[in-house]
This record gives sequence, structure tokens and C-alpha cells, in this order.
Amino acid sequence: MSAPGGPVKLVAMADLFEQRLSASHKTLTKEFGDRIDVPPERRFLGFDAYRKAIDCLRPGDVALLTTWSGFRPTHFQYAVEKEVNVFMEKSIAPDPVGIRRVLAAGETATAKNLKVSTGLMCRHSSARQSLIQQIRDGALGQVQLVRAYRMEFRPPLGPRKADDHELYWQICNPERFLWVAGGYFHDRTIHLVDEMCWLKDAWPVAAHGIGARDPGADLSQNLDAYSIEYTFTDGTKGMVVGRYFAECHTEFATFVHGTKCAAQFSGSIHAPTVRIHKNQRIEHDTIAWEPPKEQVSPYVEEWRVLLDAIRNDRPHNEVRRSAYSDLATIMGRAAVHSGKIITWDQAMASEFQYCPEVDSLTPDSPAPARADAAGRYPIPVPGQWSEI
Repeated sequence: MSAPGGPVKLVAMADLFEQRLSASHKTLTKEFGDRIDVPPERRFLGFDAYRKAIDCLRPGDVALLTTWSGFRPTHFQYAVEKEVNVFMEKSIAPDPVGIRRVLAAGETATAKNLKVSTGLMCRHSSARQSLIQQIRDGALGQVQLVRAYRMEFRPPLGPRKADDHELYWQICNPERFLWVAGGYFHDRTIHLVDEMCWLKDAWPVAAHGIGARDPGADLSQNLDAYSIEYTFTDGTKGMVVGRYFAECHTEFATFVHGTKCAAQFSGSIHAPTVRIHKNQRIEHDTIAWEPPKEQVSPYVEEWRVLLDAIRNDRPHNEVRRSAYSDLATIMGRAAVHSGKIITWDQAMASEFQYCPEVDSLTPDSPAPARADAAGRYPIPVPGQWSEI
């Protein structure tokens, strides 16, 4: 709605929960007025609501897939089948089977000349694009190390109330359950892994790491710390760290070190904090270069590019690189959860799927994650857990 390039209108909405759909419709209508053209008969509820909403579209229209990644492959395949363009949020899928489903649908989308954008908006940051060009031109020398951190407090999951519908309750707490959104690390840290892969202009060949879990009140499936070392074909490394304990140092940034000097690539909450430094010290007194200030938000720019591709029939399909960045995130998560080195080839070939019945869920389906007598859900135990 905020992007330039011609008028757009919202014509259908879908959700599992009526109160969420109604609240979204009210908020959007207040902000955008008659550009929100979604009468009650085009507001759909239920696990099959995505089909009814997409069926309202014409070829050339855009389906926005903004629910959690456990449902992304199902919704994306249907949108491509109906020959509509797609914007889909990150993450792409929670497991290797889902990634391959999305990759296959992405190839079909290209064959049908459909345009597909994903929610890894930092790829559309002009500041980051400027630094990438500097790196490709040799300003840092050979990239030796990428360091990325997202360390922030994450509240624990409390017990489910007796009258809460178990399946719906898990979906309402998406980042707490691996089948819904891949877990907190996966859903939040894919941006940093994508930045690492962009900086290296490559995909990692292996990952290993360690994690930690607070033995306290959290009932979810998440660990509370992840530290992953990625290895690339040339032997260089990428380090990605997530930590979610309270009362700890917080950091949200990506740094890159070359043989000549270092740079900052990203700042807190995806801020375009982009700088080249004189040496390996990343401090204010060592700044040697900064890009021009961004004039357009990457969240808007990603839509400008998509709408331009649709209106002017330019090739545009971000599926492959986004799915590969997601697979790299899954590799790292699996390495921590299993306590093993996970290779790219293992991840790509894996038949692992958290919820094989995701396409056929109904309100009467059993919840994929099952709690023990104390209300705790299964957590990964290295040496015992497998998800590749």
C-alpha cells in the first residue's frame, strides 16, 4: 500500500481466528480507506481459508502469504497452481521437506512467468547493497569471517489453560513450537544467516554448534542459546549466535572481517548500520566509509521491485536464494539440536518433516507437539535428537 508504482487494493483476507481477521480488517481500513475492499463474503476462516481467498484473485494478482512457515509450502504451492504472483514472508519452511516443496513450486512459478518476492527485506537495503559492491570490488580483501548476533530476552511459555484448544493454542504461540515456525532461533535468525550467505556470495557446506536451555519455567520446545559455526567451500567461517536469557548483554548486528579490514553490515532491529572500518577494530574512531543515507525503507523497496516486475513483466523470483538461506538456518539449528556436524548435502537430501499431515489439518486434528504430565513439550537433547 505504501510502495510507488500504481494503485493496489486488498480484495480478500483469510485467517484461522475471527478476532484476528476482524482486528486486521479494522486497522487496515482505518489506515487505507477504500483501498481495503474486503466485504464479509470475502473474509474467510479455517484451515482451508487460504484457498478461498486465493480463489478470489485473477491471474496477475498477488497473494500475500504471511502466516507461519509451517503452512508456507502448502499455501505457496496452491498460489502457483492458481497462477497468481506471490509475496511470502520469511521463514520459508521449518524443515527440509518443506524447503524442497517450496523450491519445486518456485521452479514452476518461473515456468509460468509468475513473480515471487520473499520477506528477507535486507536484500533491498540500498546501504547494504553499497557495502556488498565495495566488498566485491575488494575494499575488505578476502572475506575471512562473518559474525552475526541476535541476543535478546524472550519470555518463557507458560502452561496452557484447560479450556484452550490445544492445536489452536500451539498455532497462537508459533515460535514456541518447532512444527509451526521452526522455533524462535529459526524464525528470527534467518535474516542474519541470509546476510552471512550474501556477504560470502555462497552457501555453507557444513555447520556445527552448541546450545543451552534454562531449566526454569519455559515449557516450549526452544533452547535459550545457539552458537553455530558455518564452514564455506573456501574454508572460511561464519558465526551466528542467538541468546534469549534475561539480564544478559544484548546485541543485534552483523559484522564482516576481510584480510584488509572489517565492516559492520547490519544493526539493531535490522537498522542499516553500514560502515567500513580502517582495521579490524569496529569502533566509531575507526570508521573509514559509510554509504549514503537510505531514502527508502527496504520494506517498501521490496514491494516496489515486485510491483514493477508485475506491471512491466520483468523476471523476478526470489525463491531459490531465500529457500537456500532458510536451509542454511535449518542446518545450523539441526547441528545444535543433534550435537552433530550437519552438511549441506545432508540437509538438502533429508526426508525429515515436523508435521507430515500439515496439508490436511482440521480443528479436530491432534496437535503435532505433545506435552508431558508436567505440561512441558519435547525439547532437543544433543546426542538423542534428530531433525535431518
